[in-house]
Amino acid sequence: MTSLDSVLDKDGVRLTVDDAVATVTLTNPAKRNAQSPALWRALTEAGRALPGNVRVVVLSGEGKSFSAGLDRQAFTPEGFDGEPSFLDMARGPEAELDATIAEYQEAFTWWRRNDIVSIAAVQGHAIGAGFQLALACDLRIVAEDVQFAMRETSLGLVPDLTGTHPLVNLVGYARALEICATGRFVHAAEAERTGLANLVVPADELDAAARDLAGALLAAPRDAVVETKALLSGAVSRGYEEQRVAERAAQGRRLRDLAGITD
Repeated sequence: MTSLDSVLDKDGVRLTVDDAVATVTLTNPAKRNAQSPALWRALTEAGRALPGNVRVVVLSGEGKSFSAGLDRQAFTPEGFDGEPSFLDMARGPEAELDATIAEYQEAFTWWRRNDIVSIAAVQGHAIGAGFQLALACDLRIVAEDVQFAMRETSLGLVPDLTGTHPLVNLVGYARALEICATGRFVHAAEAERTGLANLVVPADELDAAARDLAGALLAAPRDAVVETKALLSGAVSRGYEEQRVAERAAQGRRLRDLAGITD
């Protein structure tokens, strides 16, 4: 594909590709990139539309905020045009509600595929669904003005867009509970200290820092990065001995590949 080839541009999501690096951009700064079911479907479509040569995906949001979370119109009786309101969904069969939430979650799951490394470049507000979208990525670079918050509990809800698992893994159960139950803001210094952020930079350096990290990730052979990501992501659920076995198996595959040995 040519440089910055536009693959998708709809419902507040734009996907562009520059060789091995794809960029997914939230494009509704007037509403602080508030999220909706249409946007989630577009994010899912972006994941499915990634060309096979893409190795790194950078996620960013236009304007002063990365994403201020779910568009509150979802909770009005009229909902969004052409969409059932969340209130109507709640009155329907439980199985249908579960299936609908599962569909929404698909927008947040593909970022951790083993064949790509995803980077969220986060500035300003990343609240609720915005926080969870940043957490969906493998890595996070944040601007000094970043404000993470999980506000679902204060609305009588729970975080349900896949954010609870990475949040607990990153900051631990006690801090994750406190962040979610209070809905307080987590600023840049705390985000970096607790592992939510890999790097904090001035806001005007955010895009450049994401590009630099993407370039660094491309330096190693793709198969080695894929195997390493799978090895590390699986370590959370494996015991020590199981991880040793996984390391040996992965290294065996790499050595055979380097030696040109096929099974």
